[in-house]
Amino acid sequence: MSFAKIYTRGLLGLHAPLIEVEVHLSHGLPSLTIVGLAEAAVRESKDRVRSAIINSGFQFPAKRLTINLAPADLPKDGSRLDLPIALGILIASGQLPEQAAEQLEFTGELALDGHLRPVSGTLSIAMACQHAQRQLILPEQNAQEAAQLPDFAVFAARHLKEVCEHLRQTAPLAQYASPGRSGIAGCRFDLADVKGQLRPRRALEIAAAGSHSLLFRGPPGTGKTLLASRLAGILPPLNLQENLEVASIYSIAGAKHDFGQRPFRAPHHTASAIALVGGGSNPKPGEITLAHLGVLFLDELPEFDRKVLEVLRQPLEAKEIVISRASRQMTFPANFQLIGAMNPCPCGYAFNQDARCQCSPDAIKRYQNRISGPLLDRIDLHIDVPPLQAYELQDAQPAESSGQVRERVLQAYQLQMERQQMANMALSPKQLEQHAVLDSAAQNMLHMAQQRLNLSARAYHRVLRVARTIADLAQAENIQNQHLSEALSYRGQMP
Repeated sequence: MSFAKIYTRGLLGLHAPLIEVEVHLSHGLPSLTIVGLAEAAVRESKDRVRSAIINSGFQFPAKRLTINLAPADLPKDGSRLDLPIALGILIASGQLPEQAAEQLEFTGELALDGHLRPVSGTLSIAMACQHAQRQLILPEQNAQEAAQLPDFAVFAARHLKEVCEHLRQTAPLAQYASPGRSGIAGCRFDLADVKGQLRPRRALEIAAAGSHSLLFRGPPGTGKTLLASRLAGILPPLNLQENLEVASIYSIAGAKHDFGQRPFRAPHHTASAIALVGGGSNPKPGEITLAHLGVLFLDELPEFDRKVLEVLRQPLEAKEIVISRASRQMTFPANFQLIGAMNPCPCGYAFNQDARCQCSPDAIKRYQNRISGPLLDRIDLHIDVPPLQAYELQDAQPAESSGQVRERVLQAYQLQMERQQMANMALSPKQLEQHAVLDSAAQNMLHMAQQRLNLSARAYHRVLRVARTIADLAQAENIQNQHLSEALSYRGQMP
């Protein structure tokens, strides 16, 4: 046998396209050529593969070796092709049986002594492999990640020799058994830590129940960051498909994530636009994709570069980000919940005519204008977080815990799933006509509010969505006047 074909996977955005590693041995001077749009890490694999084969007790063929990575127009990067290339050489040279790898896919980096090293993106690879109805052999360190996929056969190996013995059927690998999950991952931040601030706490509960965006405004030290960091602990749980979607994103990004917990991302205000939306020559997910189905918290919002903040406008509406390059276009999911926190002025104390503030009206206006009107229009809830008094901080009465608030959030969320199979924030204007019906009195109230607050059509619909969530928290079938008036009270203007 002088020809072999091994199946593996590449990574293109969040997808794992099939790659066929074709190996051909022919007569001629000993050489190894890799073709098929291979980048540097793939071209360098020939040296790793040669040493790994020899140190695993096999012979490296002294012939002319041609390795084709098909399809030829798909860029190949990373070291995950080491293992399939090595197996292709061993099969083509007759050292492994010809039919052994037909229903298998392989991925993994090889050390010079033949040991397997972990690679990124294994969950996306496992999902594509399951769809193709093949089994997967991968490094032991990646097995737990790939085994999160239900009803899928994963085989973990530590060394090239173990994979070869499995193909020879002399010492078959055991199917990796996932250690299982103990349930929803807990959150170490509890709302019971927040003293007072009943109105901001209420806004946080509404935002969690309906997946609404939220902006906290207030002087330093009032608890804006403290409140925002507690949001993840009261959000509804992800279902299995959503968990796999989030885990796949983090697998490709090479970032750590606790399975079962919604993401919470808090980039520093010096982050660039590319850091937020993703990019690069081979585009990778950015912060808004890493916050998919979770929370993106932007503390000190006006300190971000205005051009950086403007890149959020389209993803907030479309729930996805499209990154275009000369050779390809990639779409990343971006269904995140935006939470912002800001001071009212550069010094932070222009709140209720605080005497400590020495900022001029022009300085305050310039500071607040760093956040554009179109971005503010896309934020559902605008909440002032006032300073706390000493008696509030000294109050020994325990505040509501995250668990207590989460129960009400879950009840409201389940109502939404039963009624419309989506969170209220995702309702289209047409769906609002069906699920957010107002009586004549409420319609008159909203009409007057639209004129007084100069609400845009987008803001009008966002008020209705928030009112629908408030009604769900009250277990009310229809939106009533008190629900609408509370929703309008959160549509504040900049001070």
